[in-house]
Amino acid sequence: MTHLRSTLLSTLMIVASLLSVPAFAHTEATSANFITGVLHPLSGIDHLLAMIAVGMWAAQQKGKTCFNAPASFLAMLFIGFILGVNAITLPFIETGIALSVLLLGLMLTLTIRLPKQLALALIGSFALYHGIAHGAEFIGASAALFAFGFMFSTLILHILGLYSSQKLQSTMPIMIKTLGSFIAITGATLLVS
Repeated sequence: MTHLRSTLLSTLMIVASLLSVPAFAHTEATSANFITGVLHPLSGIDHLLAMIAVGMWAAQQKGKTCFNAPASFLAMLFIGFILGVNAITLPFIETGIALSVLLLGLMLTLTIRLPKQLALALIGSFALYHGIAHGAEFIGASAALFAFGFMFSTLILHILGLYSSQKLQSTMPIMIKTLGSFIAITGATLLVS
């Protein structure tokens, strides 16, 4: 009974997170500090879904990829932020972010396992796009505090996704596929909007 309660609570937390954020996060981060950094990934469904999905997908992987995928995401997110702050960008940033949401959702739904190096490169490329968007939006005096805030928030979202996915795998694996489908559909919607 306790295990079921824990699983339902995890699922409820994910669903509440997914439903609470209706818009893109890509507006300028005015008066940026640690708190605005923490809140920034939570302010847009594209970032929120991608970061939770990375943790959920990592939980489906074997071996060290379970932990390396979120670590790769965090490292490339930070590098992307530095690039974005310095006005170095990639083409089609919003398209790349929407595509990351779509692909992560599909990877969850289809339980796709990739070779470790390919998985880390793919996750890292997703993070680079998200990081550049964070950096390009930054306005303020303390890039370090803002970056520390959104890195912290991202880590928490990865852990939430990882923990929830591990719980759901053993009790209600269909929920992972359902959430993955929701994430993929949202990504597809973001691509065409």
